[in-house]
Amino acid sequence: MQVKLIDYAQQPLEKLYAAFRTCYSSETPIEVWDKIKSEKISREKIREFIAERLKTGHASPLEQIVFWFAIANVSRSLSHQFVRHRIGISFEQQSQRYVKFKRDKLAFVLPDSWSRAGLESEFSDLLSQTSELYAKALKAGIPAEDARFVLPNAAPTNFHVMVNFAEMLHICDLRLCVRAQWEIRRMVAMMRAEIKRVLPEIAVFLQPKCGENRMGYCDESLDEWQKCPLGKVRPHKSSLFDLYERYGSRKAQALGEAEFRAVEEKELL
Repeated sequence: MQVKLIDYAQQPLEKLYAAFRTCYSSETPIEVWDKIKSEKISREKIREFIAERLKTGHASPLEQIVFWFAIANVSRSLSHQFVRHRIGISFEQQSQRYVKFKRDKLAFVLPDSWSRAGLESEFSDLLSQTSELYAKALKAGIPAEDARFVLPNAAPTNFHVMVNFAEMLHICDLRLCVRAQWEIRRMVAMMRAEIKRVLPEIAVFLQPKCGENRMGYCDESLDEWQKCPLGKVRPHKSSLFDLYERYGSRKAQALGEAEFRAVEEKELL
């Protein structure tokens, strides 16, 4: 697997500061940028302001910070998961129609679990047969777009990805969780490491959803939380509900029509 940050929006912290400041200032964006460029606002002040705003959960300005990644040698199994992220992200993926794989280059992604189970040779034998059949199909004149039907989820693929910071936060919420599949978890961890290398100030917010800079607690099932190595330092949602039941002003209950009517009456709907 290879993950490389190709480029990112120039002056990302300044852009993020200007976007946030526009929301909280009577100054125009042009005036804000004039202060940035004249260095009337120090870089340290910019960092401090951004850190405070990020803690509030105000996410829309984060969409203005963009990253471009080159990702290679990941499986089609991973790609089927990755492309489910659709908001704030754009993909270009290696085609199995226009790229004809040569047998000697038809590599496969082998999960460690197969090796640990002692089934690596069976896995390799099956994929060797698949490679032979794929090559035979192409030689017989079957179009690559039809020959690819025999290729498995283990077949490798490549991506060129553009993603904004808001979506990167969401991806890390889900894919850095230990419940995520190992390959995509590894890829997202490498993406995070690439961002941390150039922008450590905001990379600290790229965490699994239970991180102290995200939700701060686990919302998975209690069984999954107990299995998780982070469970020792992260509370489960059930413990938070227990605290509310003990010390809250009233018992928690499901929202019903009466509650919705109360809101409608208050808002004169």
